[in-house]
Amino acid sequence: MTLDRLRPLAERGLDPFVGAADRIGLTPNGISVVAIGFAALAGGAYAVAGTELLGIGPIPALYPVGAAFVFLNGWMDLIDGALARRQGVDSVSGDLLDHVLDRYADIVVIAGLAAGVEAYLLGLLAVTGVLMTSYLGTQAQAVGLDRVYGGLVGRADRLAIIGVVTAISPAVTGPIAGYPPVGWLLGLLAVVGHLTALQRFYASMQALE
Repeated sequence: MTLDRLRPLAERGLDPFVGAADRIGLTPNGISVVAIGFAALAGGAYAVAGTELLGIGPIPALYPVGAAFVFLNGWMDLIDGALARRQGVDSVSGDLLDHVLDRYADIVVIAGLAAGVEAYLLGLLAVTGVLMTSYLGTQAQAVGLDRVYGGLVGRADRLAIIGVVTAISPAVTGPIAGYPPVGWLLGLLAVVGHLTALQRFYASMQALE
């Protein structure tokens, strides 16, 4: 995991955006809802980009559009917490809402990717890896440890990987070893997701001994 470690640095650069959001009366919970809206738009773009859906598609040019929505989702995810701290309204309930919406966001993005290439088994493996990674991170708190963010790939890394791969996907003219770039992306998310979950499980068990 690399990008999650840079979160404090990134948040220091958010001040102009957080200040603007505060001035126009936005709330952290409102921004969290906007964030999942971007995730839903990303999932829809990915689904239409790769296969026919509701009589339209495939439109490969929508992959970079989906990538932009993924990056916006990640950006909003940074702003909501920073805004809550600025407004003095950060709370356990807000943290819960943020984590629930983040998980739904992960689900709709990966579901869109899987639907776009009709790789539903890979999609299932990828989404379960993502959810188990998150579960092991927060379950540590339930047994009295600090929340665990370690492991191969955190959420920030995952969003960056998805965004970069899908942004360049239209430039790849054919399958690579029989699979399109998005198929390889789903396979990568499945492998690193479950490995990260196992890393967090091992670290938590070690801390409990």
